[in-house]
Amino acid sequence: MPYGQVRANSNTQIGVSSLGLSVQKCPRVNVSHSGCSEASKDLLLLRALKRKTALRFVLLIGVVSFFADFTYEGARSVYGPFLAGFAASATVVSVVTGFGELVGYGFRLVSGRWADRTGHFWAIAIFGYFVQLLAVPALALASNWPTAAALIVLERFGKAMRNPPRDAMLSHAGSEIGFGRAFGVHEALDQFGALFGPLLVAAILAWRGSYRWAFAALLIPMAICLSMVLIAYHIYPRPHDLEVKAGNVKSKGLPGVFWTYLAGAALVAAGFADFPLIAFHFNQASSVPKDMIPVAYAIAMGVSGSGSLLLGRWFDRFGVALIIPLTFIAAAFAPLVFLGGFRLALLGAAVWGLGMGVHESIIPALVAPLVAPDRRASAYGLFTAGYGIFWFIGSAIMGILYDHSVAAMIIFCVATQLAALPLFFGVRLQTMNSLGDQVRHSG
Repeated sequence: MPYGQVRANSNTQIGVSSLGLSVQKCPRVNVSHSGCSEASKDLLLLRALKRKTALRFVLLIGVVSFFADFTYEGARSVYGPFLAGFAASATVVSVVTGFGELVGYGFRLVSGRWADRTGHFWAIAIFGYFVQLLAVPALALASNWPTAAALIVLERFGKAMRNPPRDAMLSHAGSEIGFGRAFGVHEALDQFGALFGPLLVAAILAWRGSYRWAFAALLIPMAICLSMVLIAYHIYPRPHDLEVKAGNVKSKGLPGVFWTYLAGAALVAAGFADFPLIAFHFNQASSVPKDMIPVAYAIAMGVSGSGSLLLGRWFDRFGVALIIPLTFIAAAFAPLVFLGGFRLALLGAAVWGLGMGVHESIIPALVAPLVAPDRRASAYGLFTAGYGIFWFIGSAIMGILYDHSVAAMIIFCVATQLAALPLFFGVRLQTMNSLGDQVRHSG
């Protein structure tokens, strides 16, 4: 069994380093045969080659995500004011974007189980990429807010279909190079795309003052992304071969710690405002000029992307313990963006971006070591479905509160996120106790 992993039980396989424990057992070496050293060298070379292959796969999927996020995050940076241009209220903006997130997360339950049962990870992912990205430039043709809302929800549906199989494929590479590193590197490239997309939209708005032109320009990164995902499939048709083997581990269900972790993540999601509501507030309160709103989003994505590289490394070292202080810090975004002037609003956008980096990299990274490989796509689907349901509920509550009292909405945001901290502490204790028992028995 490779260093850094232990056999958990019949239900799960847990990565020791990803949960914040270090366990090292020195292998017995039989030196009585002259061929042992040569065999060891061959094994080391094979392992090094596999690690390089895994890293290249992560980088290629990261490039795909760079252009995907360039496309749809460029559009999402202006969803709020774009809908407001059709006389949509804050409640409409929150419900539309929240329902989009509900679809975007809820249907992951379907795609995750579908991928695990059929094994057609690539086919489902490719279908999702095409549906999602084709919806974005189509926004240039929208003439009213219901049409725009339908395309926004369709874009989220496409993402729902492609994410669980893609994350499961990334987790196979992560078992070789580290789950935190795999998801961190991927998220960094992902969010750098989310940095440049809004900047392009901001430049077009400054030049032409037209959302239609901005959405139409996103045809270019869309075409590049769809080409790259087909190339990735051609080069790596069987990413599950990258999985580090740890015996014939089969799953009969999801462990209890998974459900505790899901409950904590759901509370964080409920209290985390979607950026369209933040952009709507910037526009309504005039705290951030219209043409600077995409720049604020770009700042958030830049913080998220650059932070993900470091956070991924730290996650492989400290595990779930890292999520606890980051959740506390990220909760500060609400008073900053909704009460602050221009400078504090931009600082709040950066803190919000840090929170998004946590949501998109290390929170999903912990799912992989908690769950056996044969259940990961389903686990990711279930995890993100629950996450999305609470995101939708929270978004709807925040929109209603915003229309009546901004202060009440801020209290809701902060309180629900901080309520997740005891659950994350519980996950930390459960994983430490579980692995401690395993280490004592293995000794």
